[in-house]
Amino acid sequence: MTPGSSDRDVDNQIGQQKTGQAANPTHEDGPRLRDEGIRAVPGTEGQASATATARRTGGGGRGKGKGGGRRRKGRAEELMVPDATFTTYYGRQVVKATPWEADIPFYLFAGGLAGGSSLLAAGADLSGRPHLRRNARITAVLALSASGLALVHDLGRPERFYNMLRVFKPTSPMSMGTWILTAYAPGSVVAGAAEVARLLDVEKFLPARLRFLTSLLDWAARPGGLEAALLAPAVASYTAVLLTDTSTPAWHEAHRELPFVFVGSAAAASGGLAMVTSPLVETGPARLLAVIGATVELVVEHQMEKSMGFTAGALHEGTPGRLMRASKILTAVGGAGALLLGRRHRAYAVASGLALVAGSVCTRFGVFEAGQESARDPKYTVVPQRERLDARRAAEAAGVPTGAAPTSVRPGPPADDSQTTDPTVDHTPHPQEN
Repeated sequence: MTPGSSDRDVDNQIGQQKTGQAANPTHEDGPRLRDEGIRAVPGTEGQASATATARRTGGGGRGKGKGGGRRRKGRAEELMVPDATFTTYYGRQVVKATPWEADIPFYLFAGGLAGGSSLLAAGADLSGRPHLRRNARITAVLALSASGLALVHDLGRPERFYNMLRVFKPTSPMSMGTWILTAYAPGSVVAGAAEVARLLDVEKFLPARLRFLTSLLDWAARPGGLEAALLAPAVASYTAVLLTDTSTPAWHEAHRELPFVFVGSAAAASGGLAMVTSPLVETGPARLLAVIGATVELVVEHQMEKSMGFTAGALHEGTPGRLMRASKILTAVGGAGALLLGRRHRAYAVASGLALVAGSVCTRFGVFEAGQESARDPKYTVVPQRERLDARRAAEAAGVPTGAAPTSVRPGPPADDSQTTDPTVDHTPHPQEN
């Protein structure tokens, strides 16, 4: 204390703090929590630290209760530095999101519904269920038409679909999907047209010399329906392969399970819609297909989320998360209703069928939106790359050949130092790489 200074001056000197000095340099309240799993890129940490400190201290001071200077009980400890956020240079995305709009998820749903209905119609035809056969065939044609319209609308010009038929490329999911639809459509349309002609009794409106056309349609209906049923699994699953063949993180990381999820969803939707449109006495195969499809979808979807690792977060947050949760609830309720109550009363069958159809719609839109969100958020690109890079370096240090992927990390594209988009990565060559 200097001569002439007061007690208040001493208190002020003790309470003063240099600019930039940590508020708790000795960690009196314990070590500062850190998120060891995610590292931010430059320019993302340390922002709003004063605000975070104020929140931590309850407005800048310690609460005093009956215990004198003690901290109030029950107060939650908060981080002094806010959570890291991911940004990129100039605010540009690491992976560009697809320009697709709502036409594409509807196209995914309608295509699956068409394939599942064709398969169900073939079974009804062979087992002698005329109402179920008719309704399933007509559903397949309508769903195929809606799917084609959505695809052409997204393409912008109808001739673009025709131009894709000029190439046959087995390594391209888009090329193979185009040819699958082209091969599937004639049989499905013929079978559906025969049912519509019988339903409307078109023969009596035709001139006598053209009435043979209805007989020709009746003769071709079964072969056409069986041909469509053979291609139905490919129609229901190729759209999943089309999505997973992109660089969109949430779609690419689901490349093993997503086709099975789409097939199960298609089976549940087609079985559910047949339960709505057909008499109760003939809906046995539809209920069976719906229950099997719902079970496959829920089980494989759970496995898919586990195998996706960090990228599965895109399926749990925001709009995709709400859609996927609704899908699981609707599919589970619809499947249970079809199994337990679907045969007792038509009202139960209709309610269960509608729930299954709605669940399938939510699945397609949820997966689509999750992919778009994972492309917009750079963390879904950076973190998996860092994990693969760290795993490769650990394998090299352990003497494991770099071509063998560790069992704890999902196989994926190699993430070399030059391919890493995170600028915080140390690009110094590893000692074992020299």
